[in-house]
Amino acid sequence: MGLTYTSLDTTKLSTAEVYAQALSELAAQDERIVVLTSDLAKSTKIGGFRESFPERFYNVGIAEQNMFGIAAGMAASGLIPFTSCFAIFNACRGLDQVHTDICYPNLNVKMIGSHAGTSFGQAGSTHHSTEDIAILRSIANLTVLVPADGMETAACVEAAVAHEGPVYIRINRGFDQIVYRSPLEDYQIGKANVLHEGSDMTFIACGSAVFTALQAARELESLDGLKIRVLDMHTIKPLDVEAVKKALKDTRRIITAEDHTVIGGLGGAVAEVIASSGMGCAFRRLGLQDTFSAIGYHEDLMHLHEIDVDGIMKNAREMMKIEFEEDDDWVDEV
Repeated sequence: MGLTYTSLDTTKLSTAEVYAQALSELAAQDERIVVLTSDLAKSTKIGGFRESFPERFYNVGIAEQNMFGIAAGMAASGLIPFTSCFAIFNACRGLDQVHTDICYPNLNVKMIGSHAGTSFGQAGSTHHSTEDIAILRSIANLTVLVPADGMETAACVEAAVAHEGPVYIRINRGFDQIVYRSPLEDYQIGKANVLHEGSDMTFIACGSAVFTALQAARELESLDGLKIRVLDMHTIKPLDVEAVKKALKDTRRIITAEDHTVIGGLGGAVAEVIASSGMGCAFRRLGLQDTFSAIGYHEDLMHLHEIDVDGIMKNAREMMKIEFEEDDDWVDEV
């Protein structure tokens, strides 16, 4: 379809506002697109769509479970419904309807989960969504996307419209650091983006951790002379298995970083690929270590969970102390 805004727009808009603008542009070209929200139009910034298409906007009230059921009915009628609510309500409160009403019949519903991870840090554990990737990637038929910034969010939304079947797009609360300064013309669901090349180690990140991983790689190259590959793993399901295997073979050291529990999310998905590959490597998962997060500002919580620049650099330097046997037998243990 093609979208018209630039990176200059993304510096002025939150990721959620970019989502609303991108969806409005796409809706102007496809009358099947409708939006539903659970009394969160202002918080999730989808109100901009209502201004452009009031007859295609539905506020169901504080009733997330009903919202997903209604969206399923709309999809069964040939529409392309986008639901917009907090990520925690998508993965937990409305999970039965997501599982049974949307994914089981493989309906064409697109779900936007905002305020993901610890990005709504001050709101506390009831609004921290640190299990949603693990929960939702385990459901059959569901594609799971975790964009790094506003520009990639727009690409995800456009790809979701073109994709037949249920899609979950996980975005943060506020203004994300900019990773992409031009439109992602070659964005593909299931295809990781290589942001920085290297042979000493690989950082695999998603969401807000992509920017910090990229910055950490640049700092480590400048200060320590390390060449670190950085993968933006924007698609958690289907995962880019070949990119993980290539990183495993080329670098033998892998760190995953995500604003999410390390159990079952990006780190878990990468671990599954490593375990099935038969190749030995040094591997570390950064994120919430089987704990609920403290309450505070997002940047402070990222530091607490070692997914900020300092935390990633610290773990990378520790991993570089691990030595390997000087041979090419990839089934050897570390």
